[in-house]
Amino acid sequence: MNSVVIVDYGMANLRSVQKAFEKVGAQATISGDPRHVAEADKVVLPGVGAFRDAIARLRETRLDEPIRQHIERGKPFFGICLGLQLLFTTSYEEGEYQGLDVFPGDVVRFDSIPGLKVPHMGWNQLRVKSRAPHLADFPENGSVYFVHSYYVRPRDASIVAAETDYPAPFTSAIWRDNVFATQFHPEKSQAVGLGMLRRFAEM
Repeated sequence: MNSVVIVDYGMANLRSVQKAFEKVGAQATISGDPRHVAEADKVVLPGVGAFRDAIARLRETRLDEPIRQHIERGKPFFGICLGLQLLFTTSYEEGEYQGLDVFPGDVVRFDSIPGLKVPHMGWNQLRVKSRAPHLADFPENGSVYFVHSYYVRPRDASIVAAETDYPAPFTSAIWRDNVFATQFHPEKSQAVGLGMLRRFAEM
């Protein structure tokens, strides 16, 4: 397995992601150094919190360009939760903010529906829609762990790797060539989530 770098920009539970990789026998290093990200074989971008703060931190720490370049060079990339949302064009979380624009699309809040709890928190089923290698052998209607109030709306439906209902279908994972990203937390999703991280590390 080649080196995995987990991007540290001050907005994620990095150690839990690192421990998940360790559980599947992969070496993963946490780094906020743009040079380390630029030189990495594989990059993981996790994240929790507000989109506005996250994209500002990526730009302040000059991590945005190494992430874009890593993706453009065709190297394996895994985004988790906010790390998925940051890949898109625009977020409408508490205002309007420009993301990394790797994929065209928006980040929007769940609609206010009587009885629907926001944030969407806990276990929910995943409906696989693509042949993403990270989802190989994922059990039909298997469940993963979510914590979020916003979700992505890709303009290109072909990148949607999985959907989840809450109550309407939303994009819960994307895949395009070397890029895989999830709205859920694989590091908190027990065996099925660890399987995704293991397949990523073995790519």
